[in-house]
Amino acid sequence: MPATWAHGAVITDFSSVLFGHGTALHGAGGGDRGHEQPACFTDLNLDQLVASIVADFEEYDLAPLFWDRLTSEDAVAYRHEVFEDLEQPELVETVQRFAEQMRAMRRQLAQARTLRNGYQQAWWYLAATTTYRRAIEHLDGDLAGVELASRGLCGLRHFVQGYRASPRFSTLAEHQDRLWAALGTVKYCLRIHGSRIEVRLYDGEADYSQMVATTFEKFAQGEVTDRRVGFRSYPDLDHVEAAILDHVAQLHAETFALLVRHPAEHQDFLDPTIARFDREIQFYLAFRHWQRALERAGLTFCHPAVSVTSKAESVRGMFDAALAGKLAASARPVVANDYELDGPERALVISGPNQGGKTTFARAVGQIHFLAGLGVPVPAASARLFLCDRVFTQFERQEDMASHSGKLQDDLERMRGILEVATERSLVVMNELFASTTLHDARLLGRRILEQILDRDMLCVCVTFIDELSRLRPSTVSMVSSVVPDDPTVRTFRILRRPADGRAYALAIAERYGLTYEHMKARLAS
Repeated sequence: MPATWAHGAVITDFSSVLFGHGTALHGAGGGDRGHEQPACFTDLNLDQLVASIVADFEEYDLAPLFWDRLTSEDAVAYRHEVFEDLEQPELVETVQRFAEQMRAMRRQLAQARTLRNGYQQAWWYLAATTTYRRAIEHLDGDLAGVELASRGLCGLRHFVQGYRASPRFSTLAEHQDRLWAALGTVKYCLRIHGSRIEVRLYDGEADYSQMVATTFEKFAQGEVTDRRVGFRSYPDLDHVEAAILDHVAQLHAETFALLVRHPAEHQDFLDPTIARFDREIQFYLAFRHWQRALERAGLTFCHPAVSVTSKAESVRGMFDAALAGKLAASARPVVANDYELDGPERALVISGPNQGGKTTFARAVGQIHFLAGLGVPVPAASARLFLCDRVFTQFERQEDMASHSGKLQDDLERMRGILEVATERSLVVMNELFASTTLHDARLLGRRILEQILDRDMLCVCVTFIDELSRLRPSTVSMVSSVVPDDPTVRTFRILRRPADGRAYALAIAERYGLTYEHMKARLAS
């Protein structure tokens, strides 16, 4: 439920910078722990992609937030707006400052839990709640000075204003002020007699350290080398220090009673909406950090236009983001591709020579649809996409020697599982189906499966060596991996919209039996 705070005559209703009020999710509710990584992640290399995005943000457990896709255009727009607001450097600085203060608070709470002395535990707890209070006050002041347009961050700003003015937060601040003021008055004297230490109240005794410094000040002759040796300080107390602290607490009983009551009185000081924001905003910062690295390598991202009704698609400058990250790290070029689906067109059937970028293109299509459903910028210069409910993949698997069924049976069973749960809003990405069987069987099975997908009006990407599938219906679009015209052995990794040339299967057979130009040339040379 969204949290509500009364702030004067204004009621601010806000719960999340990731999900607008009433957002419907496909999955287990906002990436909560226990939800599983989508089955398509491995085939599309999205597992590698997400791992690289969240690599520097481990403490926030962000990966599950990248598993659940949004199901409405408005939910996607909600996140696009936040990304656009975060283009302001001052806003990013504000959020990062808040995050650092919250990290400091968590470190202080962790320190409190490791200590044995009750007074120490209470002091570190007080320090943590004070750090939290300052974080809220700074966030409130900083957000007031930033121009915001997104519903998510405007809602956060109103929430923080109301929360800061709420009785709950005001009471916390009052208790802290009173307690810090009381602790500031605590003074005591130590009198050491051999192995005996006497602890008593301060009674105006002279500060001998200041007297010594004043006495020797007249002998100062400019800057000298500092030869003082520092002592290592440990948070935990030894038995002598603990005994002194206990005696000081007895001398200032009222103040230390307030201190030890503070953790119990404010055990729920951390507001759940603030805690949720602290984690969720890192989703944006992590993706933005990863995106900027690829943009510095010359790659382009865009906010796609998405629709839940129109299946017409147009994508320019699309690339495989997981592969691009590896190529950019070694300063190698990334090849971008385009495609369109118009009118009744639903399936991209990709053929052509092996090692020509067909599988990479298919992965890129799957990636861009999944990322569009996360409401993040997608790896393309421009994109108009259908907002799928789910992305399914059927990629060739190595045969499981422990299985009693054959590879063909495994492929068919996995495909049947997809068709049983897919809807007319799903995308299916198939790569080299039935390559282990005969051409006749592969053609028959491929045709039957593709017809079922098209009968349900689903979107589909099919990488195949069977050219006939590209001419199955008007709803299929033939795309072919291209080669250099003057040297067919050199791949361009460009996937172009054109009729299949009928050589894909011949090349596959030649490669399987070592009869390609490269193989024959190597044999003759030997």
